[in-house]
Amino acid sequence: MPESLTAMLTQRAKYALRACIHLADRFEDATTVQIGEIAASENIPAKFLEAILLDMRKAGLLQSQRGRHGGYRLARPPENLSVGDIIRVIDGTLAPIRCASRLKFEPCEDCEDAATCVIRWAMLKARDAMATVLDRCTLAEASRRRRSLSHPLDFVI
Repeated sequence: MPESLTAMLTQRAKYALRACIHLADRFEDATTVQIGEIAASENIPAKFLEAILLDMRKAGLLQSQRGRHGGYRLARPPENLSVGDIIRVIDGTLAPIRCASRLKFEPCEDCEDAATCVIRWAMLKARDAMATVLDRCTLAEASRRRRSLSHPLDFVI
């Protein structure tokens, strides 16, 4: 059973989100960021991160540049990329169970009729609520929030 069915968010998706927020932090620089910098800063294994970033580039969320000064950057402004966008690319669905997925529906093995299943009905409601929230959380907002939380109050007594 895939990890996304036993956990609401896979470790792979968490790493992808942290990497993308890092890239959102650097978006205004208009430069690429090397995998090693992201991995070190976000405490993500570099080889694992490389595969994640490649998948996100293939999905059109990231751009890459090869060479000595190469790396990755967001393909769109952070205001136009949501947490939901990233989770869908990495985990494939926001639904808590496959039969509640809008794009990757798979019936449950023990379900007689998905159209009348009340468990599916409840999971569809949960999926829709989650999608509404995650699609409204942009990388720009996440970046701002992280910056505001990482700077403790500075005052003199």
